[in-house]
Amino acid sequence: MSSKDKTSNLFKRYVWLLEIVYRHGRITFEEINKLWQKSILNEHDEDFPLRTFHNHRTAIEEMFDIIIDCDKCEGYTYYIDNTDDLKKEGVRNWLLNSFAVNNLMNESQKLKHRILFEQIPSGQRFLTSIIEAMRDDLTLKIGYKSFRSDEPSSFEIEPYCIKVFKQRWYVLAKSPFDDMLRIYSLDRIENLQITDKPFKMPSDFCAETYFENAFGITVVETIKPCIVEIMVFGIQRKYLQSLPLHHSQKEKEITENYTVFSYHLAPTFDFKQEILSHGDKIKVLQPRWFKEEVRETVGDMYQRYRI
Repeated sequence: MSSKDKTSNLFKRYVWLLEIVYRHGRITFEEINKLWQKSILNEHDEDFPLRTFHNHRTAIEEMFDIIIDCDKCEGYTYYIDNTDDLKKEGVRNWLLNSFAVNNLMNESQKLKHRILFEQIPSGQRFLTSIIEAMRDDLTLKIGYKSFRSDEPSSFEIEPYCIKVFKQRWYVLAKSPFDDMLRIYSLDRIENLQITDKPFKMPSDFCAETYFENAFGITVVETIKPCIVEIMVFGIQRKYLQSLPLHHSQKEKEITENYTVFSYHLAPTFDFKQEILSHGDKIKVLQPRWFKEEVRETVGDMYQRYRI
């Protein structure tokens, strides 16, 4: 086995152990060992050595900052420390959920044709390099082809953060030429390389704060956040209750036929597209200018269908 294969196999074992402890909540080493006997990663039908187990625990803590602790008072059961905090943290929660799906897929090869995933164009192709550049504060040189251009352009960017939205990965970056923050879709990047040019990441930049009042990935300085109210009819409101459109979502009025939801956000083009995607089940109440904008778009749609 090559060194690369050994590293890959070791990482898969970390993922397997982390997901097993996470899924069971509390579990003994003996129970972990029994599950290891059934794992496809256990190619030689061997026991899970206790020393290896503790080495994996240490590696998981160093790599993911996730602690697998031991409760000696409960029969030496192992658990993930601060699970509630992990569920609130975007990156680590995403990692844990990804690990869970990855492990279940590995352990259920017979079902792989019955488990379907949404494809994210070019997400993984450039994601690793962008994260490495962010880690080391190095600029990226990219060949980028926007939807407005037939030919790609080559330029440098300073990567600030990455975000996934509606099946696409995006990188928020500053251009060293005009000092402006812009969003770039990874599926429109044709080539990418990490340069040796460092950049200074602003100490006060917070990705969460930057997108706090945004729906999706569009931040427009001229569109300020405000109170947006929508009326949602019928069963559609159940969907919004179970999966809010925005973290600021509140229920302002509830009747037998509709619910009025309120938000504090900037009603940009992304948000308008989302509202329109719900058809006649949603009506914008305020602000008035946004209501009129949506009404005009609906009118334009009506005219197109008359032809």
